[in-house]
Amino acid sequence: MPNSAAAASSPVLDISGARATIRLNRPKHLNRLQSEDLGELVKLFDRIEADPGIRVLVLTGTGRAFSAGYDLNSVADRAVSAQEEQSAGSAFEVVVNRLEDLGVPTICRLNGGVYGGSTDLALACDFRIGVDTAEMFMPAARLGLHYYKSGIERYVTRLGVDNAKKLFLTAEKISAPEMLRIGYLTAMVPMEMLDEEVGKLADILAGNAPVAMRGMKRAINEFARGKLDEAAANQRHRESMRGNEIKEGIKAFAEKRAPKF
Repeated sequence: MPNSAAAASSPVLDISGARATIRLNRPKHLNRLQSEDLGELVKLFDRIEADPGIRVLVLTGTGRAFSAGYDLNSVADRAVSAQEEQSAGSAFEVVVNRLEDLGVPTICRLNGGVYGGSTDLALACDFRIGVDTAEMFMPAARLGLHYYKSGIERYVTRLGVDNAKKLFLTAEKISAPEMLRIGYLTAMVPMEMLDEEVGKLADILAGNAPVAMRGMKRAINEFARGKLDEAAANQRHRESMRGNEIKEGIKAFAEKRAPKF
């Protein structure tokens, strides 16, 4: 994974086989997200969603940090139209929610510190693998900012009420071991092991049944929000019982080989 870039830019997409990687690319500013980056991220998410060959997405940053969050100087620019704001909150919130709702499984490769809104961006990924020198903090209380609803919901449903309160209300920085302890990190590794650990998980996810995973990911997210579409989940279950994936899965199991989905 590149540690530097020739010039700062909007997020960069790389596709290698079944794996897509989006790299935040403003290292001099700790990959702080600008307003123009938000639309670009949505375009990249749409592109990934439209490509059936992509089975897993890795999100990471260039340089020594994952991301310093959203540019505070752009706060005034991030509100969308009044009607959209009522349902989606802000342009940044739309991006994070879009990432969470991606059908493909997602891994956040936390190459360093993660701050502010980017803590929620990473939390929207299905897995977070971080270096042992990582740190995080959510400064909303220091800034006088009431965070948007879906971000608070993600913190509560992923990390629990007490951890959400500690992170939001104290605005204190925590280290990688604490991030692992509270469940923010899926795994913590030394920097030299980061790519190997991310690669192992990416290969596992890319090799599993994509339609089944997409449906189960949706159901898990809906359960977490307390808004399960039971009819749709039941329909997906019934369809899977007579679909091509289960036929290949059972055949591969009987033949003691890896399935080819």
